[in-house]
Amino acid sequence: MYSKEVKEYLQGQLRSIKESGLYKEERVICSPQGPRIKVKEGEVLNLCANNYLGLADDPELIAVAKKALDERGHGLSSVRFICGTQDIHKELERRISEFLRTEDTILYSSCAAANEGLFEVLLGHEDVLISDQLNHATIIDGVRLWGMVHKKKLGSGSIEFPENRVMKHSDMADLEKHLKETQDRRFRMIATDGVFSMDGDVARLKEICDLAERYNALVMVDDSHATGFFGPGGRGTPEYCGVEERVDVITSTLGKALGGATGGFTSGRKEMIELLRQRSRPYLFSNTVSPSIVATGIKVLEIIGRASDLRKRLEENTAYFRREITKLGFVIKPGSHPIVPIMLYDAKKAARMAEKLLAEGIYVIAFSYPVVPRDQARIRVQISAAHSKKDVAFALQKFGKVGRELGVIAQGSREAP
Repeated sequence: MYSKEVKEYLQGQLRSIKESGLYKEERVICSPQGPRIKVKEGEVLNLCANNYLGLADDPELIAVAKKALDERGHGLSSVRFICGTQDIHKELERRISEFLRTEDTILYSSCAAANEGLFEVLLGHEDVLISDQLNHATIIDGVRLWGMVHKKKLGSGSIEFPENRVMKHSDMADLEKHLKETQDRRFRMIATDGVFSMDGDVARLKEICDLAERYNALVMVDDSHATGFFGPGGRGTPEYCGVEERVDVITSTLGKALGGATGGFTSGRKEMIELLRQRSRPYLFSNTVSPSIVATGIKVLEIIGRASDLRKRLEENTAYFRREITKLGFVIKPGSHPIVPIMLYDAKKAARMAEKLLAEGIYVIAFSYPVVPRDQARIRVQISAAHSKKDVAFALQKFGKVGRELGVIAQGSREAP
């Protein structure tokens, strides 16, 4: 029963979140996703979408989606193994495998579902998983589910969980320590983001694969913030790091650079994918990805094949913004990725800066606990190929203005170019 006590408890929790400056408002946009969007305050420059290649409102993709609605319907009202598989689903899986140069691919409703349905199928109680401490929340949830599914009740009545080890972020010495200490186990899997979504840094996949081969471990990469645009051919961090054939399993999404809608996938070794089709619960018990999303997924892979100009523009925009925002005096996380975390550390200051930037025509969001660690609040800027040089210069100007007003950067700091 929803009692007075329950209601008061929930209200207290919400009040505490607001008082600490951690309350997350949902802003409403009234236009398609794009470099500029409409909100109640008017048209603003959007600097926080995962729309890396600017394809979320691409006319060619929209036309393909409309055609698919006419020819394949709105949805299939079924899971894949009953009557939810059309020929285009198999075609998209084949195209993703060809693009990533993997053996096979399985589609999911999201990358979150792919991560949640991965570990419990591929690993058992006698195995060990070594996970980077800054991995995405959905990897953590997948690991927790693996632990719950494969826990054992001992004769004493206590519960023994399979061993999940958390390695220090991108610390290869710590990773090797965990690998050395677990050599008696059946299988070991190293799980990492390809690009860490809050910091924008790239996993050290070359060193990770070297250690995995030395100690006979598997490698899993969530490449959601890299697939489609990172690396010479846009094939993500395995290509960027030169380890394409050495990564065993990749999870990723269609909801960022690959069209920006929804849907995810797992791609990798043939036997792994085949077993996931038989045992992965988010795949077996979720409706199939809708035909319009599948059709646009196929099309976006064709676009990416000829989109070197988009990737080049994204790289140039990113380098320009990173260089100039640093010159203004802001503290950013170093790197080359379009995710640019501007560190404010204080949650209330970050929220205030986001509000003032919105009033200046810049749409950004403050990130604070529990999305990032306590006292690590930031504004996460995300650059797109759809931004013009003029857009980026405008953003830099406004960041400088608001940063000086809030005392984040010095009053005498240089003006943006």
